[in-house]
Amino acid sequence: MIAGARKQRACNELSITLRTLQRWTREKTMKADGRTTTLRPRPVNALSDAEREAILTLCNSPAYAHLPPSQIVPRLADEGRYLASERTLYRILHDADQQHRRGASRRPQCHPAPTTHSANKPNQVWSWDITYLPSPVRGQYYYLYLIEDIFSRKGVGWEVHGEESGDNAAVLLQRSVLKERCLHQPLVLHSDNGAPMKSATLLSKMYDLGITPSRGRPRVSNDNPFSESLFRTLKYCPQWPANGFASLDDARAWVRDFMGWYNNEHRHSRIGFVTPEQRHRGEDGVILAKRHELYQRQRLARPERWSGNTRNWQPTGVVTLNPERQAVVLKEAA
Repeated sequence: MIAGARKQRACNELSITLRTLQRWTREKTMKADGRTTTLRPRPVNALSDAEREAILTLCNSPAYAHLPPSQIVPRLADEGRYLASERTLYRILHDADQQHRRGASRRPQCHPAPTTHSANKPNQVWSWDITYLPSPVRGQYYYLYLIEDIFSRKGVGWEVHGEESGDNAAVLLQRSVLKERCLHQPLVLHSDNGAPMKSATLLSKMYDLGITPSRGRPRVSNDNPFSESLFRTLKYCPQWPANGFASLDDARAWVRDFMGWYNNEHRHSRIGFVTPEQRHRGEDGVILAKRHELYQRQRLARPERWSGNTRNWQPTGVVTLNPERQAVVLKEAA
C-alpha cells in the first residue's frame, strides 16, 4: 500500500477492489467464530481486583453467605456501606462460579413427563381426582371423589365425603372395580400427586386389586386432563348451586343426579356425540353408522345442497393419556 494514500487509490494501484481490502482487514482482526481480536482498554469505572475480592469475601461471609445480592445490597445500605450495584454483585458471583442457589433451599426439580397410556376399550385406563364442593359456610367444603374411564368418559365411581382421605379413596376404588367386573384385569389408575392419591392405604388396595398406579407431575394439572375436563363440565352446569350445598346429603343427591345425566343423557363431543354409557357398552359404532347412513341418503336425495363430503360419523378410536410423552420418546429414539 502507498504510504499516506487513500484506500481507494491504493486499491487501484494494487488492482483490487475496496471491498476486497475491507474483507482482508476484517479476516486478520477476527477470530474464526467472528469475535474481534482487538484488545480493548480497561474501562475507567471498572472495579479493581482488590475491590472484586472484597465483594466475594463479603458475599461468602457468615452474615451474607445465605443471601442473594438483592438482599445483600439493601442491608449494606442500612449499615451505611456501598460496594457496588446489585447487578455488579450478581456479575462478580457469576464470574467466580458462585451464582447458584445460596443457603439450604433446594434446586428446582425437573420432573419427567408422565408415562403415556392408551385405551382401546373400556376399563383399561381410569383417571381419578378429588374436587371441592362449596358449602354455605365460608371455608368449609365437601369433597367429591370421582373415577372416570378415559375411553368412554363414563364416571365409573363417585362419592362425596366431608374430608379427604386415602381410606375413602380405597373403598371407592374397590366398589368401582367390583361394579365394573374388572377385578385382576390389566388396569391403570392415573391421578395427580395429592396426599390421598399417594396414601399407603390406597396403594395397598391397588396392589390387592392388581391395578397399576400412574401419576402426573406435581402442580401440573394438564397431566390429568380427563378428570379436570369432567370437573369443569360439572361446575359449569346450569344447575350448579351458586350459593353452595346446604348439607353433605344435598351434595350427594346433586352429584348423583348430575352423574346420571352425564353418563346416560349427555352427548360427549370427544366421542362422536354419543353418551358415555353408550360408548362404554360398545353401542357407539351402531349409532354412528346409522347417522352416517342418514346423511348419505339425504345427500343422494338433494345433492345440490352438499358441496363436499358428509359429516364424519366415524367412531373415536384409541384414546391416549398424555401423548406428549410418547412423542418425546419417539423423537429421542429417532
